[in-house]
Amino acid sequence: VFATGNATVVGGIAKLTIELQRDSAFEKSLRRFGGFILKLVVITLVALFLLNLVLKGGQISVGEQLLFAIALAVSVIPEALPLVITLSLSRGALRLAKQHVVVKRLSSIEDLGSIDVLCTDKTGTITENSLKVMNTRAADSRQCLLQAVLASAYLGEAVRDQNNAFDLALWQAADQALKNEALGYHKLGERPFDPSRRRNSVIVQTNAIRSLIVRGAAESVLPLCPQANIQTELQFAAAEGRRGRRVIAVAGRSVTADESEPAEQNLELVGQISFVDPLKSDTIEAVRAAQRLGVAIKVLTGDAPEVAGAVAQEVGIVKRAESVLTDNEFNALNAVEQAEAVEKFQVFARLSPEAKHRILKLLQVRHTVGFLGEGFNDAPALKSAHVALAVDRASEVAKDAADVVLIDRGLMTIINGIEEGRRIFANTVKYIKNTLTSNFGNFYAIALVSLIIPFLPMLPIQILFVNLLSDFPMIAVATDSVERAELRRPRRYEIKEIALIATFLGLVSTLFDFTFFAFFQHSGEATLQTLWFIESILTELALIYSIRTHGLFFRGLKPSRPLVGFSIAAVLITVGLPFLSFGQRFFHFIQPNLGQLALVLGIVAVYFVTTEIVKLVYYRMTTDHDKSAAPQAS
Repeated sequence: VFATGNATVVGGIAKLTIELQRDSAFEKSLRRFGGFILKLVVITLVALFLLNLVLKGGQISVGEQLLFAIALAVSVIPEALPLVITLSLSRGALRLAKQHVVVKRLSSIEDLGSIDVLCTDKTGTITENSLKVMNTRAADSRQCLLQAVLASAYLGEAVRDQNNAFDLALWQAADQALKNEALGYHKLGERPFDPSRRRNSVIVQTNAIRSLIVRGAAESVLPLCPQANIQTELQFAAAEGRRGRRVIAVAGRSVTADESEPAEQNLELVGQISFVDPLKSDTIEAVRAAQRLGVAIKVLTGDAPEVAGAVAQEVGIVKRAESVLTDNEFNALNAVEQAEAVEKFQVFARLSPEAKHRILKLLQVRHTVGFLGEGFNDAPALKSAHVALAVDRASEVAKDAADVVLIDRGLMTIINGIEEGRRIFANTVKYIKNTLTSNFGNFYAIALVSLIIPFLPMLPIQILFVNLLSDFPMIAVATDSVERAELRRPRRYEIKEIALIATFLGLVSTLFDFTFFAFFQHSGEATLQTLWFIESILTELALIYSIRTHGLFFRGLKPSRPLVGFSIAAVLITVGLPFLSFGQRFFHFIQPNLGQLALVLGIVAVYFVTTEIVKLVYYRMTTDHDKSAAPQAS
């Protein structure tokens, strides 16, 4: 013993995993958005409060002005945003759970939607990891199979429960006589498989005959066999690899009793065995779905380049099976060339855990990266990835570092998670755009009008009730349906883009608020306040149905039932409350006449049409700009 605890390799990896703190893109974006809103509101309210004191002096008390300013601040801040996000993420987690995906960090669902590069292993994700012996190249095929079985890690121990696909395939290929013969050997020592050596070795004994057996990748085992025709054997392994088959070489030699740790040298090649690992039934469709979502799949595997390339070509990840970069080739490049290589190549083979981590870090410079890992060596890479995914059978350290654990390991499961994340993103942005547009439109209109008239345009309790009543339908936006166009590419929270559309539509809202004021400024204090309350809520509800789609509202997908239900309830309460004694007593409303109500509804209708026109013009201009700015495909 020369090290314990954190001083060991495993302990060091676990310590690094614990110390690394992930700050997700989603959380960073929300902090920037919150800071932007806070600065804007504070500056505006301070200026408004001071202007009211200077211009209106004794007309309205300082206490009323302060209460009015606080109510305006509450009305403009999107306080329902945490609830909308939590509801969206929880709903997404529930839907993913039904697809056998366990979400450990809720915000990772949203980060899933931002992924534009997915790094994954080949075995068990693209293929079934259910191997079957297909071909044997050996002078004595039975002896080759026996030696390969003897090198298995679980010989005679819970054979049916073993998780080594090679061992299981070899055991299934053996007949009963060979199994009985194998169980007659005693295992004296073992050197387990190591990704850096890409082979394992065992010492077995029967009837006083002691043997060393080495089993592993052909390019790792063949150089240990001086009498073998290495080039011919490598050609066989390469040919099988081009057919998508995985190959192991088996070699060995006799061992004397005094060799306690026999060297892996001067071995005699016993033969090579090829295995087929069938594709998962949904892999090809999953790759196509990823391409439709704008997600590049990069295969990071320890398999031979021929196998990795053949499988990647078969599923549509690469066009040429030769488009593969190996660990040695990658490490031979300088830093600049490595950064270019991770962009150019989609398949990386014979990778060490260190190379996986390096590739991941290089990709993260320009992309939002999801990483699927399972070994303890993958833990630091999982911890540093934007979205860390692990399978249920992964090491405990890997699962601890992961954001998402896949009970059903498969590419389609991950793609479904990405799509779910984009749905949540789209609905969250709907809420943000809606609340910014309506809240800031009303905020500036009410603030400016308060400087003109000798009374408050809306009482603080009315402002707060507008905020409360309009938030219920907007919270239901979390359940809304999302257009396919919103899922085609990864999205990020761009404050500039959100603020721009909110400004355009907010100006429309402010314009119609002033139009409303022009109609009703001489109707009296209570009438103006009552009708402005009705108009404010109805315009916010109309905006929801306009902004939820980029096209004409009637051509969009049907809104969700909760959204429709909450909207209808909000309309009934808004229009009905001024006619009830409760509303008149607690909220100081007065009963409007039908003519006034009809005029308000007319203003809301014209506002909705105008919003649709401005929205269509804005998206057409920005879409054309995006197309002209996009690079042409080669």
